[in-house]
Amino acid sequence: MDKKQAVIEAMKKAEKPLRPGDIAKMLGIDSKEVSAIIKELKKEGVVFSPKRCYYSVKQ
Repeated sequence: MDKKQAVIEAMKKAEKPLRPGDIAKMLGIDSKEVSAIIKELKKEGVVFSPKRCYYSVKQ
């Protein structure tokens, strides 16, 4: 599984908005890397931010 898919899966499992740092801890990767992945996913329309610095997968 690539990291982008892993971030999406982590968000789905949490069932609540997460911060990039939380996702990084869950996956054991750098939070800067998670932030970059989230930025990409936002551009693709897969992820949204319900409140500042928290992200969730669009249903």
